[in-house]
Amino acid sequence: MEAHPFRLLRNLGRTREIMVVLLNHGFGDVVDRVGLSTYWRRMKRLVSRKPLDAPPKLKAVERIRLSLEALGPTYIKFGQVMSTRPDLIPAGMIAELARLQEHVPPFPAEEAVEILECELGAPISRLFAAFDRVPIAAGSLAQVHKAVHHDGTALAIKIRRPNAERNIERDLSLMVELAALAEKHIAESKVFDPCGLVAHFARTIRRELNFAREARTMEDFRRMFRNDATLRIPQVYPDLVTESVLTMEFVDGYRIDDYMQLGCPPCPPAEVARNGARIFMKMAIEFGIFHGDPHPGNLRITPDGTVCLLDFGMVGILEERTREQIVDLLQAVNSRDVEAAVNVVLTLGEPFRSVEYGLLRIDIQDFLANYYGVELERMHVAQMLTDFVAILSAHGLRCPPSVMLLVRVLVTLDGVGRRLDPGFNLATELQPFIERLVRDRYRPGRIAHRLAVDGQRLLGAARELPIQINSTLKKLNNDSLQVHLDHQGLDHFTLEVERSSNRLVVGMIVAALILASALILPRGGTNTFWFSLPVYLLSSLLGVWLIYGIFRSGRL
Repeated sequence: MEAHPFRLLRNLGRTREIMVVLLNHGFGDVVDRVGLSTYWRRMKRLVSRKPLDAPPKLKAVERIRLSLEALGPTYIKFGQVMSTRPDLIPAGMIAELARLQEHVPPFPAEEAVEILECELGAPISRLFAAFDRVPIAAGSLAQVHKAVHHDGTALAIKIRRPNAERNIERDLSLMVELAALAEKHIAESKVFDPCGLVAHFARTIRRELNFAREARTMEDFRRMFRNDATLRIPQVYPDLVTESVLTMEFVDGYRIDDYMQLGCPPCPPAEVARNGARIFMKMAIEFGIFHGDPHPGNLRITPDGTVCLLDFGMVGILEERTREQIVDLLQAVNSRDVEAAVNVVLTLGEPFRSVEYGLLRIDIQDFLANYYGVELERMHVAQMLTDFVAILSAHGLRCPPSVMLLVRVLVTLDGVGRRLDPGFNLATELQPFIERLVRDRYRPGRIAHRLAVDGQRLLGAARELPIQINSTLKKLNNDSLQVHLDHQGLDHFTLEVERSSNRLVVGMIVAALILASALILPRGGTNTFWFSLPVYLLSSLLGVWLIYGIFRSGRL
């Protein structure tokens, strides 16, 4: 991905804010290395309003978190999404990013009413029987107001912030350029795949911005769990939904800490923890789609003990093949089959550098030895998953984002479950679903279905093969067949040849000037002197200009 500095200058004010924050938090070396210092020196006299603060004496991970918080909601969201990628981000930084907090004041109620009336096409009095102008929650993307439907139902209305989409697209544009600059100028940043991380974040936040998409997701989950009384998903009102407005049923429930403080809760906390774990296992293992952000703020426990899920902006999807690979890995751990585990890891992960097979095998063997034979009641799923991700990261393997999101969800569930019940163990809740998935895998009907699908693919490939061969032969007969060769390291070789050529040119010019000064000036007469001197000076200026240009290009 090529960087286009003009885009940095197009949003001059925001670019300046980013550089000021980086410099204030002690990242001046990063500004220099990505080439922003040149823009900073040019802009400083025009747009600087106050002197830079001294960088705080904190750890690098703390300064990264403070920088993201100072840059505002989009970058805070970026940090929160990055905390779901422990395969790329170090554990210390993951823990620090988890502390990111949004401090976003609510926008005026008049603007909320204006957005509602504009989006839904009717006055507020016709839309709702009552509307509370004081928001009950405010975030970086939206805020929530209570209202009353004309049939008397309590509603929660999620309203997107004014100009949220424009501001986020501006920040995403700058993120793309900064990521490209980082990959180009900072070699060690390629381990983190900056451009890939930004692309992943862009997809995630654009989905969260579309409330109509979130409404459809909620309806899908309501349909999947329509016969499960332990999960409640707020009812959506489709006629009051747009991309900027989401109207749903208001659910009056307890937060986890509030539920724990009840003297005699209607449903024991241990049972609530087991129900929550079972719900998420059913989502991920059976349906292949799961809520991607089950932190305590998105969970409510109704007075009868039912779990209620809120905010479906972040959703993970597990393909059938990925679920089978996860089962293969768990079976390999259960049977302590090192070769099978290594094969699954290499199939599941995408290498971003060369993988040392021998070292990977040793680490997998140690991993299996640590968890093989451990009693289910003593199995710590969160720690096991963390260790597994650490192995992937150490060997240059990048897991699919959906798998990493599932890992984060399981770790979060383990923590929430232990808050509700100190004796909670996620492994005991996970086991029945894995056993069911393994049994279903070898069911005769499923095997027959897979054989039929594979047979159709094979027949399709056999049908396409003669066509492809005929097309290739036609191109060969018409002399239009092209072969693309990707030379590894050719750019470096070309650069070295160019440097050598430039040095040769400089040497020849310098030698010619020395020879001219030695032959023409001392021996020339008056006529030849006044003719040769301008030629000599012009040649000298051209030589100096050429040398300066070569030095400036950095290829000497």
